[in-house]
Amino acid sequence: MFEHKGMRPQDVVILLKILAKGDDAWFAKDLATELGISNAEVSDSLNRSVIGGLVAPDKRTVMKRVLLDFLTHGLPHVFPQLPGPLQRGMPTAHAAPVLADLIASDMPYVWPHPTGKVRGPSITPLHRNVPAACERDPALYDLLALADALRAGRVRERELAMKLLRERLG
Repeated sequence: MFEHKGMRPQDVVILLKILAKGDDAWFAKDLATELGISNAEVSDSLNRSVIGGLVAPDKRTVMKRVLLDFLTHGLPHVFPQLPGPLQRGMPTAHAAPVLADLIASDMPYVWPHPTGKVRGPSITPLHRNVPAACERDPALYDLLALADALRAGRVRERELAMKLLRERLG
């Protein structure tokens, strides 16, 4: 029997990747490849998510309402993030395309990334491979940037991120 030892940041990434796929069929090995996470870690993550009630026992159906509650009320406390030093990287939170047109800021938060063209306070992504995965998947990028707005944003940014997540998760 699988022992649950608490959620890990990559669990959120995996769940959001499943949602980003929409109705597309997927296998755990696909998630592993697309996210740069091992097959074993994807399997363990899905087991943790089943035990936590975030995924149905079929390990394929994300419990959207439960996940939304976790993202809005738990994520900022379980995986909080304070902006770090200025670095070059990929825009996230309020600076990502999903929020950038709605929130004006002269301090764009970024995930440190060697090919990044934006300079701003750094935000540690939920998993080290998030920037690369988001370059390949715009839907995942939007969801993870909204999650970062919940983790590191101010009240207005968090409220807007919650609204947009509700719309995307249905």
